[in-house]
Amino acid sequence: MRIHSAAIVYFDAVRRAGSIREAARRLNVASSAVNRQILKLEAEIGAPLFERLPAGLKLTAAGEAIARHALVVLQDLERARSDIEGLRGARAGHVKISTVEGVCGALLPEVIGTLRARAPRVTVAVSTMGSFAIPDAIAAGDADVGVAFALRRSPELRQVAVSRFKLGAIMPPGHPLAGRKTVSLAACLDHPIILATPDLSINQLLGPALARLPRSFEPSVTASSIELMRELAERGAGIAFQTRVGLERQLDEGRLVHVPLDSGGPVWSDLGVYVRAGRSLPAVLDVFLQILAAALADREQLENARD
Repeated sequence: MRIHSAAIVYFDAVRRAGSIREAARRLNVASSAVNRQILKLEAEIGAPLFERLPAGLKLTAAGEAIARHALVVLQDLERARSDIEGLRGARAGHVKISTVEGVCGALLPEVIGTLRARAPRVTVAVSTMGSFAIPDAIAAGDADVGVAFALRRSPELRQVAVSRFKLGAIMPPGHPLAGRKTVSLAACLDHPIILATPDLSINQLLGPALARLPRSFEPSVTASSIELMRELAERGAGIAFQTRVGLERQLDEGRLVHVPLDSGGPVWSDLGVYVRAGRSLPAVLDVFLQILAAALADREQLENARD
C-alpha cells in the first residue's frame, strides 16, 4: 500500500537500518534503487540527509527534519489502512509495543490475549527495555505504544493511562521480614540486597530513601534484568524491590512475598501507557489501548483494596 513516494519509504528504511545495504535487504529491493531514491530526495531538499561515516549513516539536521515528517506520514498511512479495514468489517493491523520487562509476566499476556480474541488478524511485536529508553523508541517510530514505570512528562509523549503501585521488598515466605505489613529500607540492609542498575526506574525511585540511610552498604547483586532479580529473590539470594505487577503468579503460588516499603509513607511507582503526542491512532491501536488501560485500572483497584 505505497500511496506515498518510494523516496519517503526508502528514506525511513535507511534511517532505521543505518545503512543502504541493510535497508535494501529489509525492503527486498536492490541497493542501487534505494541509493537512487535517497540521492533524488537530497537533490529535491537541496541538502544532504545523511552523513556517510565509517560506522554507518547518521542523520544530518535536514535529515532529522525529514525523519519527523516521514514518521507522521507513514503512521497516518497506517491509520488510514486500519480505517479502511474497519469499513470492510475486519480489524487488522500491527501494534508495536516497547515495554518494561515487569509487565511481561501476566499483564501484557492477558492484554494481548484479549486483543487477539477480539481481533484475530491483528499482529503484535513486543520489545523490552528500560523505562528511560521507551520515549526514544516512540519518538523514532520504533514503537506505537510504550509501557513504562516512573516516566517524566514530555511534550513528545501523550499519556493514555496511568496507575499507581507500591514498591515493595520481595523475598521468599520463610524470610525473617516476610511477615511484616511494611518494611523500611534500613531494615532490609540487615540482609543481602539486590539492586537495579541506574537505567531502571526502580533505582530512581529508591534514590531518595537510599540517600537518607545512616550507613553505606554494598549490594550483593546489581542487575538490569527484572526477571533475574525476581528469580534471585525467590531463591533466597537477597531482597529485591519491585511492584506487585509481574509477580502475580509467584505471589499466588506462595513462592514470593511482597512487603510494601515504608519510607515515611509508601513508595509509589506510576505505571503509564504512552503514545506519540499529536498522533491520530489507528483503530486497532485504540482498541489495544482501551484493553490495556482497563487491565491497569483493575490491578490498581486490587492494590487499593489491600490498604
